[in-house]
Amino acid sequence: MSKSVTHSFVLPDKAERLRLFGSVDPIQGDKPVLKEEMQDLQNSKNDFLCELQQVGIENLKYPIDVISVKSPVKVSSIGNFRLTTSLEREFKGINMSRLAEQLQYSRNEGLSDQITDLLRLTQRIAEQMNQQKSQLEVTYPWFYNRAAPITGLFGLNHSLASITVTWEAGKSPIIKAGLNIQITTLCPCSKEISEYSAHNQRGMLRIQVQGNPGELLPSDWKENLLDAAESNASSCLHPVLKRPDEKQVTERAYENPRFVEDVVRLVAADLYEKHWVSKFKVDCSNEESIHQHDAIARIVYDKSRGHECAADYFTLI
Repeated sequence: MSKSVTHSFVLPDKAERLRLFGSVDPIQGDKPVLKEEMQDLQNSKNDFLCELQQVGIENLKYPIDVISVKSPVKVSSIGNFRLTTSLEREFKGINMSRLAEQLQYSRNEGLSDQITDLLRLTQRIAEQMNQQKSQLEVTYPWFYNRAAPITGLFGLNHSLASITVTWEAGKSPIIKAGLNIQITTLCPCSKEISEYSAHNQRGMLRIQVQGNPGELLPSDWKENLLDAAESNASSCLHPVLKRPDEKQVTERAYENPRFVEDVVRLVAADLYEKHWVSKFKVDCSNEESIHQHDAIARIVYDKSRGHECAADYFTLI
């Protein structure tokens, strides 16, 4: 029998290994090491040509508690934050570390997606930065229980929620909120001309609303927008379906055929009836099952003006 041979060797210590791979000792510099002795370039003042509407940070992912009327009533999710302030002409810059610092401060207080929490954070950012305006944008997945229609088996669905809070000293805050919801649509034309069956597609509804001036959105705004989307679709989506459930969902879609144009108009009608919505945008995209392209429709409406607005009136979520 052959015997295994064990090879052993002596490693240099960790410091020597690091130097072997390029590490060098710190240089003895002459720059200050104490904060109070360091120059604060951001706070330097001069005539810097013009003011800036927004400056700050984005793509900052941070935990956020999502509060819901639907079960589960509280879920820890991940928010993608964009935090900005205005910048007056005489200021060179802002101390951007304070933005993350204020977010962490709010997190320690129990930051949630409730409008009151986000408004408080937005106002505090402006005050800490000594600026007149600030804006917070956050996008996050919202998870909620969904029961199968016949068997009642539960699973979690999710939609992408977003909130934008704009705060300016001496003015009422501007609150916008949005929800991206996946739906099922069944083609009315296919149903009309075919001897049997009709083709379906999965659609993506993007709804964005703006609240009335000086008013906060209702605490159940997410549920409101979800209902506006799903009640006007051919069918809603389910995480768990057994055969009796699938039969019911398929037949419901057949009983409620929808063009992409139909969905947008019906959702717009629901939003028009909501007293807390002043402006809205509804954008729907259907991933066609018998074409390589998608079908799209959009409406943007300002209730105070009583007519449709330009397509770029809202920023797309």
